Amino acid sequence: MSGILNSSIGRKFAMALSALFLMIFILQHFVINMLSVLSPDTFNEVSHFMGTFWVIQYLMQPVLIFGVIFHFVMGFVLEIKNKKANGVKYVKNNGAANSTWMSRNMIWSGGFILVFLVIHFIDFWIPEINTKYIVGDMSGMHDGEFRYFHELQEKFVPIWRVALYCVGFVFLALHLLHGFGSAFQSTGVNNKYTKGLQGFGKAYAILIPLGFIFIALFHHFTH
Repeated sequence: MSGILNSSIGRKFAMALSALFLMIFILQHFVINMLSVLSPDTFNEVSHFMGTFWVIQYLMQPVLIFGVIFHFVMGFVLEIKNKKANGVKYVKNNGAANSTWMSRNMIWSGGFILVFLVIHFIDFWIPEINTKYIVGDMSGMHDGEFRYFHELQEKFVPIWRVALYCVGFVFLALHLLHGFGSAFQSTGVNNKYTKGLQGFGKAYAILIPLGFIFIALFHHFTH
């Protein structure tokens, strides 16, 4: 593994694989959150299952956390390596002449998304871990009902948090618009399905973040 990460191609390939892995998680996360709009009862049941099933909690969750950390660390490593290889700042290289704004600013969009993720963890993941493993309440219940839907709604009452989430998902869209195509390019995918995959990538990069924004706004205005 270390040998692969010591080469430029290997680092880009590993970065691409972690990106594709996280895209699958984001899609799964979106589907579950959308249930909070379509069917609160189903959302509660699915959330309870995801929060208590041992395979997800003790196997998949650590893999996900590792994938998030790996992706961001590798992104910063690649940025530093690229700047060292160029020897001068991007602005002096006139990067705008042969690259898009998104490709030149992936580090900034990624950095904001990282800050957003930390806040998201503070809002949802850390309280959940505290409730289940420190308080010791694995029931998922509060006053005789599942607490997940109620807790989700409460988080989106403050307008500042809704605004933060909306901005965060805008940056996610910008990051994905370049990242999806870059990931497939780095993994060597180039065949008759390439154009279709690129179209799917653009749709994913726009529709999924818009969906998350809709969920935040929906719960803010309907609470």
